[in-house]
Amino acid sequence: MPRRNFLKTSAIALGGLSWGWGACGRIGASQGRKNSEMEIKRSGSQASGKGPAECFTGSVRIDPLFSAPAPARVLSASVTFEPGARTAWHTHPLGQTLIVTAGCGRVQRWGSPIEEIRPGDVIWFPPGEKHWHGAAQTTAMTHIAIVEVLDGKSADWMEQVSDKQYRAAQ
Repeated sequence: MPRRNFLKTSAIALGGLSWGWGACGRIGASQGRKNSEMEIKRSGSQASGKGPAECFTGSVRIDPLFSAPAPARVLSASVTFEPGARTAWHTHPLGQTLIVTAGCGRVQRWGSPIEEIRPGDVIWFPPGEKHWHGAAQTTAMTHIAIVEVLDGKSADWMEQVSDKQYRAAQ
């Protein structure tokens, strides 16, 4: 089964397709879907997963939204961070878009100050930009993450964001 890099959790069945979530971001879907047919993913029809400790600090829920069939290479998930939860530092070979849908969160680019994000905010991280994102200390945050796959992966995971780095905004 081909693999796509995105987020790691345990094996999850999504809308009749068999998906494997491997090491910090490997997600794969069986090929063979026709890309000329409309597809509807019904709300609640795809299993939620837990964000793995290698890629996240704190409690994180990942709700897969879609993975477009080839030749498209876009995938998306709704990610909910409990208060204080966050990603590890990471980059994306083709960039990443976040759309905040609920709560209050934080984002930081390497070497820049932490910025607060709220519902309706749209954040773009250019290809290769080292960054992290997550919830505020006392408020949960949900965002939709959109990435593209290049050479079988959509993220390169790095070191965890330390508590000192996370609290630097205070």
